[in-house]
Amino acid sequence: MPVTGIEKRTQTVCLIILTSIAVGAAMYWLAPVLVPFVLAVFFTYCLTPVIDFLQSHLKIPRALALVISVVIGIVILLFLGGVILTTVNQISDNMNEYLSLFKLMLKKIIDSLPLDTLRISRRDIYDSLYKVPQLAIGGILPAIVDATMSILSNGTLVIIFMIFIMIGRTPGEEDGGTIFTEIESRVKRYVITKVLVSTVTAAFVYLTLKLLNVDFALVFGVLAFFLNFIPNVGSAIATLLPLPIVLISVELSVTAKIMAIFIPGAIQFVLGNLVEPRLIGETLDLHPITILLSLIFFGMLWGIPGMFLATPITAVIKIILERSDTGIIIAEMLAGRLDRIEKLKANPVDSTNK
Repeated sequence: MPVTGIEKRTQTVCLIILTSIAVGAAMYWLAPVLVPFVLAVFFTYCLTPVIDFLQSHLKIPRALALVISVVIGIVILLFLGGVILTTVNQISDNMNEYLSLFKLMLKKIIDSLPLDTLRISRRDIYDSLYKVPQLAIGGILPAIVDATMSILSNGTLVIIFMIFIMIGRTPGEEDGGTIFTEIESRVKRYVITKVLVSTVTAAFVYLTLKLLNVDFALVFGVLAFFLNFIPNVGSAIATLLPLPIVLISVELSVTAKIMAIFIPGAIQFVLGNLVEPRLIGETLDLHPITILLSLIFFGMLWGIPGMFLATPITAVIKIILERSDTGIIIAEMLAGRLDRIEKLKANPVDSTNK
């Protein structure tokens, strides 16, 4: 009995669903190996411009350029990890003092509100709001420490993967028609642009908070660098992170507090929404909803490292799907071009000629 077109499509959809479930389960169980490997690929793209600069401008042999680049990467990772862990320990040591200041500020605000006329208990609101910073600190600080220690503890494996990937690279042999070249080109451009924009963002945030005498300005700058790799959500988190410290700082004036909140937010908005899209362009070609869903999915699989790697991994999946007649429809969905799906269904021959 011949199989109809509808039955073929149903079989294809079922196979895609089953394959997705199997791949997701494999990614979850193989996370101890896959996360260091993907991080190694990510760091390799970050260090590639350094290797090229050492070879082309300073005329350093490739082997020595690889060693220098790996050492630079290790030093940067250790420095950033040390800054985060040191600051987290400082916040933990001063947590009682910060909670006391927050308690006084909260009491003043609640006492100034006309809650008696609304028959609202001041005590209930006070108790509810006072638990917020305790729960936040108790959840955020361990998560940051665990993520940092996980990356540092897997650092040896990441370095080993990174060295082999760098040794295996053959610069100068490029074929624009291969899928691997297209993936490398897009991901490399995305990573380099993200690193540059994140560095500028972190520098401006740090200098702004430092000039305003905000505590832990350096760690907020470092966190702004890392969080900028999480699209949409990361910049908002980086803007709100200094908020509790700024509000409870007695030394800061009202004007300084407003500037400490507004200026970093403006920096995040300008660089993230105006400058970065112009530099990246259509490199990823992903719809914002797709990026958000990928953040949720990879965050559930791999935790915080998964959220950092979600966007480039999704872009790679989309590039692979674009090369097949069946996958091109899913690729167009990931890009948010739903109007093209019907055209591709009607004329599947042209699906590869995007």
